[in-house]
Amino acid sequence: MKKGGEKTMGKLDPQKLICDSCCENNRIVWPRLKAIDVGSIQPPPVVIPEEIIIPIINRYFYIVTDDIDLTNGVTLPANLFTDDNGDPVTEFKLFNPNGYVNLYINAVMQEGGAYKVTPNSLILNPFNTTIFAGTPIIIESLGFQQM
Repeated sequence: MKKGGEKTMGKLDPQKLICDSCCENNRIVWPRLKAIDVGSIQPPPVVIPEEIIIPIINRYFYIVTDDIDLTNGVTLPANLFTDDNGDPVTEFKLFNPNGYVNLYINAVMQEGGAYKVTPNSLILNPFNTTIFAGTPIIIESLGFQQM
């Protein structure tokens, strides 16, 4: 808008984006946007995969019975844990190389460098803390299988 209320048409002059006839000083006035015809945009082609990838998830649970001092680290054997059905386990099923493991202590996901899971145990690295009795520890092992 020009001074005096006269409207301008045509090209936008960047120097005139500042509206000095408004109540607020230095207010930027943006031009209106035009909608395009959505029908003119072609969707991407549909790709039908030749094979299917199926995720496999195993979870293992342990409720700490005695305080665990992590000052020197600790190794928890797999036989302390139960599976999703509440059945005791003797080993953790790991998916290498097509999978990964998450560790949750008291429902908080832990950093990958803070632990290591082997088929027989959970190894918690040294850290200046204690895991108190009653704290849940959950191992989540995820793998991907091609069908």
